Amino acid sequence: MPAILPPGTQAPEFQLSATPDKKISLSELRGKPVILAFYPADWSPVCGDQMALYNEILPEFQSHGAELLGISVDGAWCHAAYAKDHNLQFPLLADFEPKGAVARAYGAYREGEGWTERALFVIDKDGIIRWSYCSPIAVNPGADGILEALESLEK
Repeated sequence: MPAILPPGTQAPEFQLSATPDKKISLSELRGKPVILAFYPADWSPVCGDQMALYNEILPEFQSHGAELLGISVDGAWCHAAYAKDHNLQFPLLADFEPKGAVARAYGAYREGEGWTERALFVIDKDGIIRWSYCSPIAVNPGADGILEALESLEK
């Protein structure tokens, strides 16, 4: 397993394409919790299950005031087609060029394969990572850890 950024670390700033003509930066979400869900690729079986689960429980994430962002090295056009096909209601960000730059900053890039780990981060309203987890690549990490981390931010 790679050494992803641990809790207590300032989350690296980024700006990535959410659609072919819209970018999202981490700093524009300051003031609310942010969930970063790095995943290997659109259209793969485990990723599809993981993103479908997060889409299904998105209202629960939102009840904690959190924004969910999916991130992979796929391009914005691929993300647009995937999100439309799966009716996803949260942004998928393209860490496409330079390939994997944001994943590298978070310690979640797999150099040998050219895609990201299945890594999760919960970032607090001040931009500090409060929880991080890297799942085995073939395992859907589910949402329990994310929800526990969001609940702990409210204490």
